[in-house]
Amino acid sequence: MPKTGPFETFVDAYDAWFDKNPDLYAAELDLVRRLLPPSHAAGLEVGVGSGQFAGPLGVRMGLEPAEKMAQKASKRGIQVVRGVAENLPFADGRFDVVLMVTAICFMDDVALAFTEARRILKPGGRLVAAFIDSKSELGRQYQAKKYQSRYYRDAAFFSSNAVLGFFKASGFAVNQVFQTLVPGTARTDARTDVTEGWGKGAFVGISGLK
Repeated sequence: MPKTGPFETFVDAYDAWFDKNPDLYAAELDLVRRLLPPSHAAGLEVGVGSGQFAGPLGVRMGLEPAEKMAQKASKRGIQVVRGVAENLPFADGRFDVVLMVTAICFMDDVALAFTEARRILKPGGRLVAAFIDSKSELGRQYQAKKYQSRYYRDAAFFSSNAVLGFFKASGFAVNQVFQTLVPGTARTDARTDVTEGWGKGAFVGISGLK
């Protein structure tokens, strides 16, 4: 069952985070942008939310189970289809890229969602998943306080190694991994640098090819 309750009730509060944290938001957008193929005209964001990523990144179609989030994404010019990641209502081989940003923690079955993503991708298409690494400092804080959170009460956080495992088990060839939001750096602006790999940054993105 999709975990949509908070995303129907606290839609404006969700969007407010991006306004209050422009540097962190910009770093996350930068990371995801680096993982997208040069041409992603036929792109889909699964768990598009209110369109905070699909919109700026030029992904024109989204899948979203929460009605009020879907309405906001539609107002941002995104064509939204209602549904869940584990049962994508699209034909085989339709998309160049499938994007999932901070979405896998809310899915009932990540392995099935990745298998479905692979099904609807064209040969050579890619899945891009970006998420909070459960082994990072921020991930541990989210885990410890999730029952106090509007949004993360029912979330399941994953480590980068676990997500890499989902990619490989679903038949993807991992080709890029980036990280950002690195705590405890010497320079303040270094926190939002995007670098290759994982293990330091709280926000990690992985790209895999079909």
